[in-house]
Amino acid sequence: MAQADKPLVFPATQGADVLDTIAPPTVLTIAGSDPSGGAGIQADLGTIAAFGCHGAAAITALTVQDTRNAYGFRVSEAAELRDQVATVLADIPVAAVKVGMLGSADNARAVADLLAEYPDIPAVVDPVLVAAGGGDLAESDLASVLQGTLFPRATVLTPNQDEAQQLTEGENVPEAIADELLRDGAHYILLKGGHRHPEEEVVTDRLFSFGQEEANFTHPRLPDRGYHGSGCTLSTAIACALADGREVVEAVRTGINFTFRALRAAYTPGRGQAVPNRLFHWRNWEEEE
Repeated sequence: MAQADKPLVFPATQGADVLDTIAPPTVLTIAGSDPSGGAGIQADLGTIAAFGCHGAAAITALTVQDTRNAYGFRVSEAAELRDQVATVLADIPVAAVKVGMLGSADNARAVADLLAEYPDIPAVVDPVLVAAGGGDLAESDLASVLQGTLFPRATVLTPNQDEAQQLTEGENVPEAIADELLRDGAHYILLKGGHRHPEEEVVTDRLFSFGQEEANFTHPRLPDRGYHGSGCTLSTAIACALADGREVVEAVRTGINFTFRALRAAYTPGRGQAVPNRLFHWRNWEEEE
């Protein structure tokens, strides 16, 4: 089993003149591009690499953003996005899918239709609607379309507090949020506790399924540095753990542990928010060698 702080190791097989290795699990991320490198496709591929998986990527949108905020975006055409995803799925046995920023309702429908053709591939859906700095990352009709299209394809849904409230018309009670979003078809929903009860020293993340709480996960509250890309990191880490064959509760636990450690080691590359250090473990490996 892969560990959240160690890469997967794949044994080498010697051919006649070629040294090859057994292919690692492939995780396909479907998300927008962040030129600052803090979130989106760039964050996802860094997380996938940290888990020792192979990263495939389909780009849903080009954004204009930095570590402070998002200032604009242009979505990919739905047909173009469908071709990106379908081509990868036809070629590579994808072990898990992470869906992040989609940008448009047409893109949501296209991705949902494709995932319906591969029902055995677990999918982690992070319904990105706004940037951490408050800038819009979705067209106005996307939220209303997600419920009837993509959510039924989601193994795990990972909205932040603002997204969860937007998707449930302002609901604030966790149990009620979970109940409504699970009725929309998702198998599990992870309600993150980072923005709740900021006065408390412990953060509790809660995992719900079919109207009941399956598990809760606690960790110390870190200083609020306005982290850029934390949601991308968490959802992708869960997808990597699912690709490794873990059951949902254990995959979520692994994703939360990985993200906490990445946030604890976060750095500030620009003039805005801190970025999770998804490769926090490299120095330890070098010391062990």
